Amino acid sequence: MKNNLLSKLENNTVKLSKGHKKISAYILQNYDKAAFMTAATLGKNVGVSESTVVRFACELGFKGYPELQKELQQMIKSKLTAVQRMEVSENLIGDNDVIRSVLTKDIELIRETAEMTSKDDFKNAVNAINNAKKIYILGVRSSAALASFLSFYLNLVFDGVVLVDTSSASELFEQMFRIGEGDVCIAISFPRYSRQTVNALNFIHDRNATVISITDTEDSPMAPYSDYLLAARSNMASVVDSLVAPLSLINALIVSVTLSKKDEVYNNFNKLENIWDKYQVYEKEEELTDE
Repeated sequence: MKNNLLSKLENNTVKLSKGHKKISAYILQNYDKAAFMTAATLGKNVGVSESTVVRFACELGFKGYPELQKELQQMIKSKLTAVQRMEVSENLIGDNDVIRSVLTKDIELIRETAEMTSKDDFKNAVNAINNAKKIYILGVRSSAALASFLSFYLNLVFDGVVLVDTSSASELFEQMFRIGEGDVCIAISFPRYSRQTVNALNFIHDRNATVISITDTEDSPMAPYSDYLLAARSNMASVVDSLVAPLSLINALIVSVTLSKKDEVYNNFNKLENIWDKYQVYEKEEELTDE
C-alpha cells in the first residue's frame, strides 16, 4: 500500500467532475469510515449513485471500487485508535449476527493468505529454520501469543529456540545481543506495528542473522529488514486484532518444518511420550472412564 492516496485525491480535485469532487472531499474528511463502506453506502452518504462511486475509483486508476477500498483500508490499519476501531466495528456489524460476521471474515482472510503468501519465501524460511544455529522468536503485544505458540512447537523439534521476553525494551536487546550469522529470528507483527519489533529487526539485520518476518504485507515496516517475508492477512474486529490467518500460516510453517525433519521429530516424540506417561502429564482415557 502506498501512502500517497490522500495526496492523490487532493491533487486531482480540480480535474474531477462535480460528483467525483464530492466523493473525494468526503473521503479526505472521513477516510477512516469510508474505507469500510460499500460503494452503495459511500454513495448514499455523499449523495451520489453507486455507479458514480465505481467510476470515481476507475478515474483514479483502480480496476474498481474494491481495489480503492483495499488501499484505503491498508493505509489506515496502523493509524486507527482503539476508539475509532470500535466505531468502525459498530458500523460494519451493526445488528448482524456477530459470530457469522466475524467467522465469515476470518475465512476470507485465510483464503486471501493462501493466495498471497510467497511459496519461495515459505520454502526458504523452512530451510533457514532447519539449518539455524539458534532460533529466536519475537512478537510483542497481541503478536506475543503467536510467538509463544510457535516457540512451544519448535522447542519440541530443536534445542536452541529462544522466545524473547519483550516486557522490557532494554532486556530485549540483552537477550539477543549474541545473535549473529547462522542464527535465525522469526519476528511477528501486525498493525498497529510495534516500533519495538522494528527496532529489534534493525539490530538483528546489522548482525547478519537471517530474518523471517510474519506480517501482513510487503509494505510492512518490517519488510526492509526481512530476508524472507511471509504475508498473512489480518483485520480488526472491534478492538481485537484478527490473527486467525497468521496463526494458520504459522501452523503451516510448523507442519512443514516437522515433515522435513520427520526422523528427528519421531524420535523426539517417542522420548516425550515416555516422559509424559511416566510423570502423568496428560489424563489417560481409561482413568477418565473409571471416574
